[in-house]
Amino acid sequence: QMTFGSVFLGNVPAHEEVHRCAGQIRGFKGCVRDFQVNNKELFLIDDALGGRNVENCNVPICDYHPCHNGGTCTSDAENWFCECPKLYSGKLCQFATCDENPCGNGATCFPKSKRDAACLCPYGRSGILCSDPIDISQPSFSGTDVFGYTSFLAYSTIPNITFYYEFRLKFQLANHHSSLQDNLIFFTGQKGQGLDGDDFLVLGLHNGRVIYSYNLGSGTATIISKPLDLTLNIHVIHLGRYLQNGWLKVDDQKNKTVSSPGRLVGLNVFSQFYLGGYHEYTPELLPKGSRFKNGFQGCIFDVQFRTSMNQEFKSPGTPEGHPNSGRSVGQCKDSPCSLIKCRNGGKCVEGGSTVYCDCLTGWKGAFCTETVSVCEPEHDPSHLCKQGSTCVPLPNGYTCHCPLGRTGTYCEQG
Repeated sequence: QMTFGSVFLGNVPAHEEVHRCAGQIRGFKGCVRDFQVNNKELFLIDDALGGRNVENCNVPICDYHPCHNGGTCTSDAENWFCECPKLYSGKLCQFATCDENPCGNGATCFPKSKRDAACLCPYGRSGILCSDPIDISQPSFSGTDVFGYTSFLAYSTIPNITFYYEFRLKFQLANHHSSLQDNLIFFTGQKGQGLDGDDFLVLGLHNGRVIYSYNLGSGTATIISKPLDLTLNIHVIHLGRYLQNGWLKVDDQKNKTVSSPGRLVGLNVFSQFYLGGYHEYTPELLPKGSRFKNGFQGCIFDVQFRTSMNQEFKSPGTPEGHPNSGRSVGQCKDSPCSLIKCRNGGKCVEGGSTVYCDCLTGWKGAFCTETVSVCEPEHDPSHLCKQGSTCVPLPNGYTCHCPLGRTGTYCEQG
């Protein structure tokens, strides 16, 4: 029994007056692990004002199942620990890899292994932890990365394109194969603002051709170019629309035209203007049936638009030329891996401004400089100590410390 002011835990002192409704009150027999009052945790021994006949609880800690997120509790006579499943860490497996986010400057953290994170850098930042500033004049996009995210730039909604617009831009493919994928070049639409309308404007690549589509609310109009001449280093696109009528010119190909179906003549879009990819993990903003499920691979530059034939062309963004946000966008022809040296056979992986080391088996850490202990869960092959036993590293291998009631090399025998 311990006294907390006027709060008694376990039993009541004999000098206290207590209304006994049903015979003698018996003190609690057992263990109390956590004690909270008004959501404040009280330390059972340190915060007690007095007490009597209180001993240390001899129930093994693992009987309390302290490990979170599917962790396995292992204990011996003195110590215990949680063996955490993939992507979780901490004494109680309470942290996902990115809960203790090492990434800076608003980067997107993603677990690249059970213990290590990759930092997908925001616009204007690069490096392992996205701490290095970079200047971008010709954005480089890396498509969809191994984590499922696309590199992208997002600009403010382009105003006044309801009845007339023209766009012109240049792009350079990362390789010939990238032209055959379903890569998004730019997109703006009506979805994503609490609305579910049909209006959109989209430009992308499919099977080596440029595809330009728009919907004014009464049906989609689409223009498909001839196959790109892949001997060209830089491709030039000029497209536009006036009311229902659209046109597309790619490189030296002949100008192609189309007219949208139905009677509607105005394009009403509210989303940001996405370049190269999109913010969402999956392209939720893209219209149903869109073919452009991947981000662009290569460089897109000199993007300009105008909303009247009497206007000068200008860059998107507010202020002009400045994106609101972005992810994994680098400077064309620059390689962030040129500044990173992965150790112990690790391979440098880059995507736009994002860079990280992919380590060989047995190594971990940002630069693959830390060894993976044979007893750690990410070691390949995994240790053979049975559940409930403790794996202890040795100079040449490991040994298994068995819990009470188990024996054998790997504690596999009862």
